[in-house]
Amino acid sequence: MPPRRAIDVRKVDSGAAPKWRMSLLESTFTPFLQSPGAGADAAAKAVFAEGSLFSPYLFGKFFDPADAFPLWEFESEVLLAALRRGCRTTVDWAETDCEYYLRADIPGGRKCDVEVSGDGARVVDVSGLWRAPPADGRDWRAGRWWEHGFVRRVELPEDADSGRVEAFLDDGEGSLEIRVPKRKGDQAAAS
Repeated sequence: MPPRRAIDVRKVDSGAAPKWRMSLLESTFTPFLQSPGAGADAAAKAVFAEGSLFSPYLFGKFFDPADAFPLWEFESEVLLAALRRGCRTTVDWAETDCEYYLRADIPGGRKCDVEVSGDGARVVDVSGLWRAPPADGRDWRAGRWWEHGFVRRVELPEDADSGRVEAFLDDGEGSLEIRVPKRKGDQAAAS
């Protein structure tokens, strides 16, 4: 069984953060998933499936995964209740006294590059790429990024220590685990 391995959490300047310039609109996403052959392949359909961290429908209505979502402001049982009734949710998160915890299945995780990055604006990007970049050298995130990879941007709470984010990928299960420690009381008040 392949071991769980740590992923380097890339720290980026606010100006150098990955840019997901083209919004994922429901009118373009739905045909992308439904078109046989020309559109999404099996890997894309698995990544964007209902219940996945990267699904635009994760929160019950269409929501662009490239927009930062304040995941931690919601009780997980309330937010995902509808999904848990209908299907197996591949996302779990929790809060303890000392950390925030996110676990998500990465469909095809062994066959794609998964990256976790954070910026000074308390946003963590979880992204993956399953196809080679375009031959013309353009940044795949500037165009129809959902055809080449996937992303979920998560906004951290104010008491999260974004400088100490840890991420682990279990190659055997294809699951990603992100741990974000909380700052101590005096540190949180100072920022």
